[in-house]
Formats: sequence, structure tokens, C-alpha cells
Amino acid sequence: MGDDLSELTRLHRDGSLAAHYPRVRALLAELTGDPLARAGRLLARLDPDDVLAAHPGTPAPLLALTGHGTLTGAVPALTAELARHGLLARVRLSPFDSWVFDLADPASDLYAARPDLVLCLLDAATVTDDLPTPWGADDVARVLEEKLALLERAAEVCATAAPGATLVLNTLPLLPETPAQLLDLRARARLGALWRRAEARLLELPDRHPHVVVVDLLPQLARGVAAGDVRQSVYARAHLSDGLLARYAREVGHLARLSTGGGKKVLALDLDNTVWGGVLGEVGPDGIETDGGYRGEAFRRFQLVVRQLAAQGVLVTAVSKNDLEPVEKTLREHPGLALREEDFVRIRANWRPKHENIAELADELNLGADSFVFVDDSAFERGLVRRELPGVAVVAVDEEPALHPGRLLEDGWFAARELTDEDLVRPARYREERDRRDFLHTFDSLDGYLRELDTTVTVAPAAPGEYARISQITLRTNQFNLTTRRLQPADVRALAADPAALVLGVRAADRFGDHGLVGAVLLRQDGEVLHVDNFLLSCRVFSRGIEQTVLHAVLRHARDSGLREVRAAYRRTPKNGKVADFCPRGGFTATTVTDEETLFRHDLAELPEPAAHIRLTARFGRAPGEGDAP
Repeated sequence: MGDDLSELTRLHRDGSLAAHYPRVRALLAELTGDPLARAGRLLARLDPDDVLAAHPGTPAPLLALTGHGTLTGAVPALTAELARHGLLARVRLSPFDSWVFDLADPASDLYAARPDLVLCLLDAATVTDDLPTPWGADDVARVLEEKLALLERAAEVCATAAPGATLVLNTLPLLPETPAQLLDLRARARLGALWRRAEARLLELPDRHPHVVVVDLLPQLARGVAAGDVRQSVYARAHLSDGLLARYAREVGHLARLSTGGGKKVLALDLDNTVWGGVLGEVGPDGIETDGGYRGEAFRRFQLVVRQLAAQGVLVTAVSKNDLEPVEKTLREHPGLALREEDFVRIRANWRPKHENIAELADELNLGADSFVFVDDSAFERGLVRRELPGVAVVAVDEEPALHPGRLLEDGWFAARELTDEDLVRPARYREERDRRDFLHTFDSLDGYLRELDTTVTVAPAAPGEYARISQITLRTNQFNLTTRRLQPADVRALAADPAALVLGVRAADRFGDHGLVGAVLLRQDGEVLHVDNFLLSCRVFSRGIEQTVLHAVLRHARDSGLREVRAAYRRTPKNGKVADFCPRGGFTATTVTDEETLFRHDLAELPEPAAHIRLTARFGRAPGEGDAP
């Protein structure tokens, strides 16, 4: 840990930190507490333009930071937390206590900056500074109501003034000295009830405003993080402690990661001394600790947490240095295990290096290694995976199993803006994929396998209930993604309402089951030209002819509608090389080529053939009341 901070400091002193920015993610991986804070202060001195000049492909979301009180202490914390995910923070800090003007005025400088995330960081002084002297619980109720009305208004304005941006609010920690000033215990209790009701209303704002996220600071206080430092509050008007700002920044870092397509999907678990106590190969199934006794109960609690994550769409895999047969038998038959064989979408038990197993799992699941979270009690194994697969999030556990759940959950690696029905059935669909692979091995040719798979594809305008899933596809899909344009649910809703645009959902099924909504095509008509603004397909259904068939349907629709041509763009990223030749294979001709983007044109004279083994249903007309299709 010390060596990593020393190396970061050396790069800063040499003036080469911007040139070596891709290394920063690995250097921060094991830093916590004060070392991470010190790293954040170094990184905050970087000019983002210097980093982007050296590494133009670095994701660099713009964070507009406003709020009540002095917020300069949040900038290094935010910078470090985004850097942990390979992102470059560009932070625009508003003047002191300007949040009302920033958020209520659609023409404010904050909105004019076109931020990706609008961070309105508030604290208890936002309320207490407006109280008269003397004051009572009724005065607190009045001020709370005024502040909630301002935040409701801010949410409404932000939706129109900064379309596509996420407004991040937070709950307001109530400091002990505020209720302590009321000598009447019943009045003190009423103050607590008023404050909690206001926080509950704040936490409910995202139900009415999907572009709003509220960071709940109460769980951080339960960790023992101090809400504030009275001296900083009085002398510097900095009302939130450095520790609480660091925890807040961690939540924002994960939100920024989600907004740039960095979602985690797979949990790769070591087994010995991680899922159960003891080494299976040494003590046998009867000797491992799984239930009974304090350590066994601790391991069982961890297993239950993993099952809870799996029930919400996390793909659980095992990566263990063991022989496969006893591992499978133990998971299948051991009476004390809460985590069973069927809870895993894949099990890798062998004596090969774990990073090789994870890489193969990524290939088999058609996911990037950066979709994985790896948990292991061995510092050696963690270090090897971190070195060989730097995109994998590595979680350290040790000989104290009671701490395993907290360490897995602490970073919120699998959090999502909104879970969809597709998330909940994802593990089952990946298990079905294993059956497909076994089925493939019974054929001498891929063509024979594809014919017998009996794939059906439906292309149709997305229904309102599918907007969240369409948004999720744009946020999470990195490989088959022509432009990597990220859309929040509100953006999808706005596109669907645009008469010149069409949001298409792609559904697929085969003999083994329903894949669900696996893709999206975003179209826009301009006169006699149809623009393909983006074309996305889930990694689960690559290389089966679905993309070819859907493209055929889009081009045929354009020709049948009397349009002159179809245009599309491919914006290259480090992850979407898989679709570099998608447009040329579909008959498009390149018209403009730059380092970042290639523009294509199709004259509709000759259309690519659909895949012969796919039964296609295509509908381009909107449902009644939704406008006309382009």
C-alpha cells in the first residue's frame, strides 16, 4: 500500500502523472483511509486536459458540485474515487452556498456547463442556519418544508435544463447538539420524527423523478463515520467530516462508473476459507465449517448474502484450487451449505492460475473481465489476479469470516440505478447458455447447430415498461455497441416520444428458453435519410445471426418506406472492436474516417440477407397514440 502511494507521489513530482494516468487505477486499488485521501489530493492537482491530451479515450465525466457550506474538501475525494474505476473526474465547483441559484434557474452557469452528474451536497446546517432564535420544533418543520419544496423544484428544473444528467442529492445527518437544545423531551422526540419524515420524503424523490439519486448517509454513520467536526463547521463552514465526504464520494464514484458503462455482473468466489472454513482437499466434506459453531455460522451468513445477490441477477461463479468432482459433490450434497451447486452459473475447480480461469469464464460468458468481482482469502491469489486482470475488482477477505459479508458489500459493486425483470432472470438464462453449449458439441458444424436451435427474433418499438431495460442495455453493453451513447430511462422516454425517432427493442428466444430483451436499435429520420444512432446487442447472443437479421429488417424498412439512404456511425472504444466491421459486412460504405469515428452510408440498392436459420417478426409502426414511425 505504501509503495503504491510512493509511486503515485513520484509520478506527481516528476510531472509525469498525466502521462501515466492509466496506471493510477492499479495504484489506488489497495489504498484506503488517509493514504487514499492523500492520493486524491495529488490527483486533484492534475489538469484534466493534460490527461485527455495524453489519453484521449479516458472516460471523463463532468461533475458539477454545488451545495451548502464549504465543499472544497469533497473535490480530492471525488477525484480519487473516480480514478479507482479508471475514470477522470472533471469537477466544477460552484461558489459558496449557491445551490438554490444553481439548481432553480434553468439558465444557470451550472446547467450551461452540461454536466453528467449534478451533485447537490447538503448538510444539517442547510436547515439549522435558517432557524430563528429562539426556535422550536414547529420552526424546524417549516424550514424542512421549505427546503423540500426547493429540492422538488430543483429536480423538475434539472430534468429539462440538463437532459441526460443525473441529479445526486443526499440525506442530512442530524447532529446531536440540535435536538439537545430542546429541553422538553417530547419536543425533542417530535423534532426527531419531523427530521426522519423529511429524510423519508427526500429518499422517495427518485420515485417521481427517475433522473434523481439520493445518497443515504445514515448507513455510513452506522459504520462509525463521524457526521462532522465542530471546529471545521464553525471556523471553515465545512459541515461534513472528511470521513463522511470520503464515503459520499465512494457512492458517487460507483454512480459515475455505472453511467459510463462500467457495471459489474459476475461474482467469482474462492471456496476454501472463503465460502466455507477449511481446505476441502485436506479435511473432506465432513470437516469443512459450514454451519454449527460460531465460525460455521459466519460462513453460512456469507453464503446467504451471496444467494441474496444471485436472486437479484448477479452471476455467481466458483474459482477454486481443488479437484472438480469433490467440489461439485460437496455443493450438491452437503447438508450444511446454504449455497448450492445450482446457485452457480459456472464452477471452475482445478489447479491452474485463477486469473486464467477468470479469463476463460469471461470468454465463455461473453463478458469482459472488467465485469467480474473476485473474492479470495489469499493475498497471493488476489495480487496475481489484480496484476494480470487489472479490470477485475478484487475483494480481500481474511481468517475472520464474520467480516466477509461487509467486505463484499462495502463497495456496492453490483448496485444498479434500477433493477429490471431481465436482471432477475439473468442467472437462469446463463445456465440455459450452458445447455446450449452442450447442445453445440453434439453437432459437426455450426450451421447445423444454429438450424436446430430454432431461434426466433422480434423487432418492435419499445413499450414504456421496457424503457428501463433499454437504458440498462446502453449503460452496460460495451462490446456490441456502435456508438457507446449512454442513456438514462428519462432519455429513452424522451426519444420514444420524439416523432422523428424510433426506439426499437430486440427480443430473442430458442428451444432452450426465452432470452428476453437482448438488444436495441435507435433510429432517427431526417428527410429521406434514416440515421442509425446506435445498435446494441447483449453479449449473451453474439454470433448467432441476430445482428445480421435485425440490420436486414431495418434496411428493408427504410427501402420500403421510400427513403433514399441509411447512415450510421461507429465510434471506437477499447471495448467495442467486435463491431468495427459490422457496418461494412452489412453493405455500408465508409464516407468519413477519423481516429475516433467512422461514418457509413448505405444506398439501399442491395440488402444483406437475413440469417436463414432465424424466424423474424418485425414491426416498425408505433402503438396507437405514440406517433408515427420514421
